[in-house]
Amino acid sequence: MSSSEHDQPAGLSTGSVARRLGVAPTTVRSWDQRYGLGPDAHTSGRHRRWAAADIARLERMCALTMTGVPPAEAARIARESAPPALAPPAAPARPRPVRSRSHTGLQLGDVRRECKGLARASLRLEAASVDDLLTAAIADYGLVTAWQEVIMPTLQAVGRKWESSGEKYVEVEHFLSWHVTGVLRRSAPTLPVGRADPVTLLACVPGENHTLPLEALAAALTERGLPVRMFGAAMPAQALVEAVRRTGPAAVGLWAQSRTTANRPLAQHVASMEWGVRGARRHPLVLTLGPGWTGQAVPGLPRPPGLAEALNVLKTAAADDTRRPVTP
Repeated sequence: MSSSEHDQPAGLSTGSVARRLGVAPTTVRSWDQRYGLGPDAHTSGRHRRWAAADIARLERMCALTMTGVPPAEAARIARESAPPALAPPAAPARPRPVRSRSHTGLQLGDVRRECKGLARASLRLEAASVDDLLTAAIADYGLVTAWQEVIMPTLQAVGRKWESSGEKYVEVEHFLSWHVTGVLRRSAPTLPVGRADPVTLLACVPGENHTLPLEALAAALTERGLPVRMFGAAMPAQALVEAVRRTGPAAVGLWAQSRTTANRPLAQHVASMEWGVRGARRHPLVLTLGPGWTGQAVPGLPRPPGLAEALNVLKTAAADDTRRPVTP
């Protein structure tokens, strides 16, 4: 064996260990600093290397905390437990589109590994880890894929958990939703002031308070340089009409989570609004977004089934300089 092979440190880096466990690197470092769960072998240099026995302790720590054991007590048990011998782990390759079954108690199914880590951090209410994992997912996969394959499956699993357990985990859903909102806003670039590009207006219909899907759509549009006016939850009908009149948008997206809030007359009224000089009148393209429009479809109005499809429709609407002119 060459001297260079002797000099190479064995084991995995902190980042590789975090990906193997499905947690954020900051969580691994925190467990090392707070609870002494770092590598047994100390190597020179800045980067710590984790052997199989070190990783086994961390896996025990993960399993214990997911059952509700306080972190300090879980760390004590993990340190005192004699982990079974493991084969030296191989370094994982990037990128990380690995599918993983969940061991978090949430019904995640066959999803990306990042969902498992995000679910764990959310159940532990670890703010820094949740932010790190959300930010990394968007950076690795792009906003649309991260939303559809990481964020949404985790949110849906958390929702199913509290619905089936007497709302025991409702704080987790609120916690995760709040952090998703923050990361979506931080991930969207700031557009130059004074641009005259066609605007998209996004709002929830009256009585509807589920804004996250619209926030994801707003962030995706901004990411592509398309101006958005976001009005959020439960937009009063008259206020929506006034906003459309004032902005003259190329498109309007109306979100309804429930069939009880889907408002067909309002969607039809907004779609019929016109502005501009005689002979060149314009009106907005209205999208009915969300599961609430199922069975409530409005003739002539598109109802894209997901974020990617809605984004494509709105990009086309924004590129249409005539903004669907009405024949005089």
